Amino acid sequence: MRIAIIGAGSVGTNLHHAFELKGIHAELVHARPLTANPAAVNDLPKADVYIYTVVDHVLAEVISKIHAPQALHLHTSGSMPISVFGPDKPHSGILYFFQSFSRETLIDDWSTIPCFIEGHNIDDVAAIYSLAQCLTSRIYEANQHDRERLHIAGIFANNYTNLMCRIAEDVLKGTSIPFEALLPLIDNTAAKIHVMKPADAQTGPAKRADHAVINHHLEILRATPYAALYQELAALIEKAHNH
Repeated sequence: MRIAIIGAGSVGTNLHHAFELKGIHAELVHARPLTANPAAVNDLPKADVYIYTVVDHVLAEVISKIHAPQALHLHTSGSMPISVFGPDKPHSGILYFFQSFSRETLIDDWSTIPCFIEGHNIDDVAAIYSLAQCLTSRIYEANQHDRERLHIAGIFANNYTNLMCRIAEDVLKGTSIPFEALLPLIDNTAAKIHVMKPADAQTGPAKRADHAVINHHLEILRATPYAALYQELAALIEKAHNH
C-alpha cells in the first residue's frame, strides 16, 4: 500500500512518524507548492491512499489539485465535511485522530488515541478502518454532526484549558512562586476526571458561592485583562452548582 501524506504540519509530521514506526512507508509532501505552483502536482508520488493534513481553509483547494480517481482520499479535519471531496474522488472519507499534535514533540504510541472515521460506502469505511487499525484499536464511526461537536468539546477540554494555564502563569508574574508549583494541582485535576464526572470534581469558591473570596480576587485582578473572564467563569460554576 502506497501512502502519501499531503501537508507537513503538526498532524502530517506526526502521522508520518507513526506510520514509519510501524514499518509502513509513507511519503510526506509539503502542500504549499501545490497551491503556489500548479506544475508541482506532477512531482507528487503515485499513491493508493492520499491523506490530507492541511488547514481547513486550503483543504478544498489542495484536494482539487490531485487527480487520482482510483485512490482512497482522506482528510484529517474534525470540522470539514466529507462532501469536500468532489465526484472525481468516489473513494473518500475522514480519518480524524482526536489528539493535540505538535512538530516539536512527536507521539510514538498511538494505541490509546481515538480515531473517528467516515466513508462514502461500506467498502470505503472498511478500508479506512483497516488503515486506522495500523495505529490504534480505538476506532469509531462518526458523522459530521457528531465530529463537529467532538471538535468543539476538544477545544474546551484542551485549547481553553491550556489558555487557563497560560493565564495562571501570567497571574504569578511578579511573585516569587514559579509556575511549577501549580503542576501537582493540574495533574490532580486531570487525574480526578478519569474516575469522576467533571461536575462532581468541581471545587473552589464559585461552587461554594463564596462571594467574599470571589470579590477579593476580582479586586486583585481589576488592573489585569482577566477580571471579566474570572467573573464570568465563576458565575457559570455558581449557576451550575447552586441554581
